[in-house]
Amino acid sequence: MNAAIDPEIRTFQLSSPVPDIRLDKYLTRVLPQFSRAYLQRLIEQGYILINGRRTKASQRLGRADRITVGLLSLPARPLAEPIPLVIVHEDEDILVIDKPAGLTVHPAPGHPSRTLVNAVLAHCPALAVSNDLVRPGIVHRLDKDTSGLIVIAKNDSARAYVASQFKSRTVTKGYLVLIKGRLSPEQGTIEAPIGRDPRSRKRMTIVEGGKEATTHYQVREHLADYTLAEVTPATGRTHQIRVHLSAIGCPVVGDQVYGVRSPHLDRQFIHAYRLGFRLPSTGQYREFASPLPGDLQQALEHLRRSPRPF
Repeated sequence: MNAAIDPEIRTFQLSSPVPDIRLDKYLTRVLPQFSRAYLQRLIEQGYILINGRRTKASQRLGRADRITVGLLSLPARPLAEPIPLVIVHEDEDILVIDKPAGLTVHPAPGHPSRTLVNAVLAHCPALAVSNDLVRPGIVHRLDKDTSGLIVIAKNDSARAYVASQFKSRTVTKGYLVLIKGRLSPEQGTIEAPIGRDPRSRKRMTIVEGGKEATTHYQVREHLADYTLAEVTPATGRTHQIRVHLSAIGCPVVGDQVYGVRSPHLDRQFIHAYRLGFRLPSTGQYREFASPLPGDLQQALEHLRRSPRPF
């Protein structure tokens, strides 16, 4: 057995002979600092893979299997941290939070603390008993530099209820996005599969064999060579809005990865302003709204006053 190790991920490449052993038992031998129960939970939640695929704790290991173990640099559970929250709605089952730009949603390698999850645990300590070790309460995500509405489930049954709505695509999601270029036609749909960029694993791109992705848009306002649009992703792929708009030649303003930089913005102009779903407590549909944050509003006003490239 050879192990390539870095602070966040460990990869074990098996070789012959291989003992007749379950995955979880094998991992307790090579990673004795972690309990078997903790490793079983990581397996169940997809943080431990065999040959790049999700598996079960009871999986028997075979010759030449490659085991990838992620998130080992994180604490067994996120810690509560007193970070201010803007709460739009709260009941016994959920929180709807207006997330500021710059706040990562959940712990991950490189961001083990000071995340939305840490803040929510301080507000709602009961979330600490969630079945998810690393992302308690998280149903969906927003990019770190995307502001706006996100729903957090306060218990596992509420999480399953809201997650089922995301899966069936019955959740209303609306984003205000400023793009470079004159988006035409005024209303349209972008359909293109998204996957990892084979040249840069930290980027996403449109790729044959990628996951199905659909994005609807409606122009709100043209400002010289810029367009303010309402964007509604029907699917929830990583960086979907940014990748799709870039692919049609209308990159997001302020996006330093797929878009165009701006001296008037230090983050991407994407704001999750509308979110609607059925409440776990009543089954009734509710829709929530968030006003455009000050930095994005100022960027728009600058364009309206002086529609030169910025």
